[in-house]
Amino acid sequence: MAHFADRLAEAVEAKGNPCCVGLDPLLEAIPAPLRDEAAGPLPLTCEAAANVLRAFSCAAIDVVAPKVPAVKVQAAFYERFGPPGYQAYVDTVAHAKRRGLIVIADVKRGDIGSTSAAYAEAHLGGTTVDGAELFDLGADACTINPYFGEDGIEPFVRQAVRRDRGVFVLVRTTNPGADRVQNLSCKGVPFFMRIGALVHEWGRQHVGRSGYSCVGAVVAGTQPIDAEKLRRLMPQAYFLVPGFGAQGAGPAEVVRAFDARGRGALVSASRSVLFAHARAPYDRQFGPTHWREAVALATDAMVAQVRAAIG
Repeated sequence: MAHFADRLAEAVEAKGNPCCVGLDPLLEAIPAPLRDEAAGPLPLTCEAAANVLRAFSCAAIDVVAPKVPAVKVQAAFYERFGPPGYQAYVDTVAHAKRRGLIVIADVKRGDIGSTSAAYAEAHLGGTTVDGAELFDLGADACTINPYFGEDGIEPFVRQAVRRDRGVFVLVRTTNPGADRVQNLSCKGVPFFMRIGALVHEWGRQHVGRSGYSCVGAVVAGTQPIDAEKLRRLMPQAYFLVPGFGAQGAGPAEVVRAFDARGRGALVSASRSVLFAHARAPYDRQFGPTHWREAVALATDAMVAQVRAAIG
């Protein structure tokens, strides 16, 4: 495969937009008609729940695949249903790859030493024992937690480089409670800026032809001033920008994460697209039976808004 950032940049160019749909399939929010059909008439089990998640996720992928270059699959919503749920997660990633999408495994893993290396193999591919490769999830990239420092990050970076995959390091997140940690002063500099400087250091030796590294950063679209500062600090990092839509970020906010060429960022929306049938303005036009149409229109709206913002 080609360098991850190059593949991502090419996918963005091919689709004509830098948008990503987040697959956060909360079972309780999945439209009732699909849930009833996929789960069957019997009492809900983990196996039945996994069937619902698989059916919903794959149907949503089929809707958005022609429209956006990437999807971000949140593993937690699958893992809560045990082994059947994890298999549904694996199947969802595989379906997204078959549809030609860049797939980001949103797992936010992190540890040290051999544990970090094992996480890297699990989510970036190449689980190898005695020289034989046993498992490759198939995801193109994963999200990781920097709190363990360089020895926690290095196994992920090494695996990403070896497998032509990518990592997105949590730098500035969308949750309100993040400020109590990420804005802590480190000799007069916010903690998130210190992490951003480390991300630049970790990734600067792994830059592809596109000018971007396989070591990217998660940078909240809901914090536009901080995103602008981080863009200057990490010119070679691809930004994964969550928060568009339901979390309050709009085009004017997320555009601050892009570089001067209008490149280098991937804007992600999850609930506002995935469950658009239950949200304004689509809830009046589409009910649960026509949720796919609502997903399509919400995706088109996001793409149009982001395109207009970056010119």
